[in-house]
Amino acid sequence: MKTLSLDLETYSSADLNKTGVYRYAESPDFCILLFGYSVDGGDVKVVDIASGETVPEAILSALMDDTVEKWAFNSSFERVCLSRFIGLPTSEYLDSTSWKCSMVWSAYMGLPLSLEGSGAVLGLEKQKLSEGKDLIRFFCRPCKPTEANGQRTRNLPTDAPDKWLTFKAYNKRDVETELAIQAKLAKFPVPDEVWDEYHIDQEINDRGISVDMTMVREAIAIDSQSRERLMALMREMTELDNPNSVQQMKQWLSDNGLETDTLGKKAVKELLKTAPAPLGEVLSLRQQLAKSSVKKYQAMENAACADGRCRGMFQFYGANRTGRFAGRLVQLQNLPQNHLPDLEEARALVRSGDYDALDMLYDSVPEVLSELIRTAFVPSSGNKFIVADFSAIEARVLSWFAGEDWRLKVFESGGDIYCASASQMFGVPVEKHVVNGHLRQKGKISELALDYGGSVGALKAMGALDMGLTEDELHPLVTAWRSANPNIVRFWLDVDRAVMRAVREHINSEVRGIRFSWQSGMLFIILPSGRKLTYIKPRIGMNQFGSDCVTYEGVGSTKQWERLESYGPKFVENITQATSRDILCYAMKTLRCCNIVAHIHDEVVIDADKRMSLEAVCEQMGRTPPWAPGLKLRADGFECNFYKKD
Repeated sequence: MKTLSLDLETYSSADLNKTGVYRYAESPDFCILLFGYSVDGGDVKVVDIASGETVPEAILSALMDDTVEKWAFNSSFERVCLSRFIGLPTSEYLDSTSWKCSMVWSAYMGLPLSLEGSGAVLGLEKQKLSEGKDLIRFFCRPCKPTEANGQRTRNLPTDAPDKWLTFKAYNKRDVETELAIQAKLAKFPVPDEVWDEYHIDQEINDRGISVDMTMVREAIAIDSQSRERLMALMREMTELDNPNSVQQMKQWLSDNGLETDTLGKKAVKELLKTAPAPLGEVLSLRQQLAKSSVKKYQAMENAACADGRCRGMFQFYGANRTGRFAGRLVQLQNLPQNHLPDLEEARALVRSGDYDALDMLYDSVPEVLSELIRTAFVPSSGNKFIVADFSAIEARVLSWFAGEDWRLKVFESGGDIYCASASQMFGVPVEKHVVNGHLRQKGKISELALDYGGSVGALKAMGALDMGLTEDELHPLVTAWRSANPNIVRFWLDVDRAVMRAVREHINSEVRGIRFSWQSGMLFIILPSGRKLTYIKPRIGMNQFGSDCVTYEGVGSTKQWERLESYGPKFVENITQATSRDILCYAMKTLRCCNIVAHIHDEVVIDADKRMSLEAVCEQMGRTPPWAPGLKLRADGFECNFYKKD
């Protein structure tokens, strides 16, 4: 046996969407119902475990055999579930190094992150059966007890024999579809380096990160107290039955002379600038009630395993355009920042459940809870966290690609890129809080908004007007930034031409170490790391300005498969972000033995022995990959006893 392709159907009373697979498989009533498998691409067999059939010994042995390659679509689900099924101790999992994932392969090729979606785009003869969702709802989740079903809380095979037969066919078809996807993509294998990155990702997900469950539970209780108090205050001030109702609140505001079409976060923030008392106070209370970030404490409680660790929080190749990681469950990628000067003291008050002290000392209890979310993640007993991140990684990578030497010198000397950018744009020396310090703000907003072809609209979206800039200043700012960065502007144009030639004329070309090629109806952009970015069915279209542009098929902002439009600077953004991701993965490989428990954008979090050197970690992380000669990297970090932003 060389390969084993498999698919499971399982039952658990835990809600998989809330708990993630690690906690799901720990549920006391978790069990595997059906075990579909194929050996070496042969006929698919289905073991009906729920009806008393047993998995052949050779198949069970293969699960533990590192020489047998295991395949599944979203294989982490199968691997974790099978770890429980074969009786490994809690918090131990089958070694991921002999597992591969056809979902990762699909994502690498720019396909949807679903078996159904990938099969449809590839036009497979054997598609995933559409009845699956209803059958999963029927057999894999608890059911509501009714008179009609005899008050049962779970549907067994004997409760619906015909449905069960269809469910077995569904399980078999899933394996067949997975095999068909592998056969269809055989000409475009995933590089071994990417599989190694996937296995590191699985190691980190298996390891998990420790959560201070005492703090989490107290934070949830305090939030409940806070919401009750805020609602009572709002009822008292407005005399509304449900002041949380948008319609009731809009009407109350209107009756009191304040008209608004919406009560969204941005709208409330604007209204607060001019709203008279008591309207402003009511809107402020509503703003506090709308703090949804505290739900992350509930997400931690839902996902935490029996040992108090949250696992499975990172999706490898979650962004299939660039291959960057995506967050799952608690969503570490979008945690609120912490700005409290007395972070540790506020955390201690929450951990002790002292609502009254919090209410007395701080203007907004929900805001305090929001800022403390990061601090609920803690190192293992006796350890410390080392948090290290790259300094201005995207700006460095873009400057390196484009050959914008003045920027590279700023990074190499450890200078302030915002001051240097403003100096280059306006032709005068700029130092923060000193010489022409007022220009730094213009340099900063330009750097943040204009790297990838942005113009006046991008400056506005980045908050330029809120920062005090006037409408008349924006267009000259765009012109000044582009004049100061001619090589970056040229890089946008060179990439645009290379993409156009590949799609229109099927001519391969290279731009500053990046290769562009056309093959089998797909556009490939090969990065210096050797990894490919894939664009499905590209063709020349016309943009809103009447100019030629490249379009391709992919998952859009609506999460639907559709035709997307792109252009030079947008491809540059993909290339830069993808290369930054490759640099992070290279760093994670070099730090593999250092107990990484989390990574967020350009940052890694290490659950470290007290003796581990912060300086050594930063030095190691800042090493340039061999495929990026001339790129100067820098990593900075700090130590802490709970996770936070420094």
